[in-house]
Amino acid sequence: MSSERRPSFLAAHVDRLAGTHLRELLKDATRGKRLRHRLGPILLDLSRQKLDQAALDALGAHVEASGWQAARDAMFSGQPINTSEGRAVLHTALRAGGSQLPSPAPRDALKEIDATLKRIDALVKAVELGDASAYGVAPGITDIVNIGIGGSDLGPRLAARALAPYHVPGLRSHFLTNVDGQSAYELMHQLDPKRTLVIVVSKTFTTQETLLNGNVMREWISRAYDGDQAAVSRHFLAVSANVAEAEKWGIPAAQVYPMWDFVGGRFSLWSAVGLSLALAIGSYNFHELLRGAALVDDHFRSAVWSENLPVLLSLVEYWNRDVQGRGSRAVIPYADLLTDLTSYLQQLEMESLGKQVTKQGQPVAQPTSAVVWGSVGTNAQHAYFQSLHQGTDVVPLEFIGVVKPAHDLIANHEALLSNLLAQAAALALGKTFDEALAEAKSGTDEERRVLAAQRTFPGDRPSTVMLLDALTPESLGALIALYEHKVFMLGHLWGVNAFDQWGVELGKSIARQILPALDASGAKSVAGLDASTQALIEEIQARRKV
Repeated sequence: MSSERRPSFLAAHVDRLAGTHLRELLKDATRGKRLRHRLGPILLDLSRQKLDQAALDALGAHVEASGWQAARDAMFSGQPINTSEGRAVLHTALRAGGSQLPSPAPRDALKEIDATLKRIDALVKAVELGDASAYGVAPGITDIVNIGIGGSDLGPRLAARALAPYHVPGLRSHFLTNVDGQSAYELMHQLDPKRTLVIVVSKTFTTQETLLNGNVMREWISRAYDGDQAAVSRHFLAVSANVAEAEKWGIPAAQVYPMWDFVGGRFSLWSAVGLSLALAIGSYNFHELLRGAALVDDHFRSAVWSENLPVLLSLVEYWNRDVQGRGSRAVIPYADLLTDLTSYLQQLEMESLGKQVTKQGQPVAQPTSAVVWGSVGTNAQHAYFQSLHQGTDVVPLEFIGVVKPAHDLIANHEALLSNLLAQAAALALGKTFDEALAEAKSGTDEERRVLAAQRTFPGDRPSTVMLLDALTPESLGALIALYEHKVFMLGHLWGVNAFDQWGVELGKSIARQILPALDASGAKSVAGLDASTQALIEEIQARRKV
């Protein structure tokens, strides 16, 4: 990155470390010990980051001078830190019941949260017993369809897949999110409408994608009951702040679970937004998820910066993004059950931190959110790791592994873990030209040099390794909360509001403007569209007639 945008207090450390390969840094056992930390079921290893103790101390001095503890405490206590909307940010209060520390959140909020959790527990137990009629739900439910988008989908979807070994027998989970009708079409051909429970998740109950999918499912179930709307309503629950709109749509108020302004969508897994998850894994395991998150909350509130995992993660990201100028980060879970983690983190980090102005409306002084991308290992190794090892861009990585799998195929799992560890080592250590030349045994000297050049790995490419003892509700809750607090810390360090998302609004507004022009009859026109959009609309209408 340009030197004028690089934090000046770190310039000397950058220059000094530029001439030191990770091979050398990894020889320092004391440094390695300082960069490895355990929190409950999670081990965080930052020893392959391009940092030494002096650079880390400089970052620590910076974060200490920033007043991060006061900012953190303001969040936990319910002060309106979402300044553009004048709202508190209280996702931590959602799991305070699993905490060993008293919650500083407002008493009224804690009371509402507790009441909602008890409602969820009662419903989950009734569905498991096969008779939830007292809660407005039809008997014999075998399939649960969560309809939502963004934060109303990604968190529950991630956790439902990750915790598949903990699912309640006889209940299957499905997620319907995209406005593309293909997924709804396929679901309706797989499921029995009379044994399906649909949970519509929308804070305003006006989200276009969610309501379109909800209408499709409602009409499908209605056909099974010959239009008997009283029977149809027993197959629907809602999670919304707009009870009146949900009732108007056809879901009785008693079947609506609350959403609150003090919890943003991408931080809402722990609330009634996680209702489909609670039904899938049962109340005990849902509470274990909350307890794992609360473990990290307590740690974040009490640990000093040098031992505080969310703070350390944020400082490493700050170093890579703002000091080293790395524009993206790859997240590679070596666990098929964590297939949806990268998608979840894309929203959590990029929607929270993809900002170009501060809370005061001034241009930011440094780059903000990196692009988050990736997929599961070992698949990823055979797709794009060539570029990560030998390409011209340096991309920091996060490797996430599980020590004890949820299956008994031990040889497979040992091979999986060996690949994770090997990739982290290879990226850091690399292979020199001389090492590659020594391996080239045949050919002329020139042929050997050409081959060696192609088989040289620069190394010196940073990565983080996170190891979970096992993928359990507790460890998953802890992992997600770790990333949540990392996002908070980066928002604080960059001076941006991590809890609004105005950037998603403009496209939605224009889509509402365009929609009438795509009417199948082609009779409607819309004024004010740009020439390129108008031309594409005309092309779509013309091709419909072919």
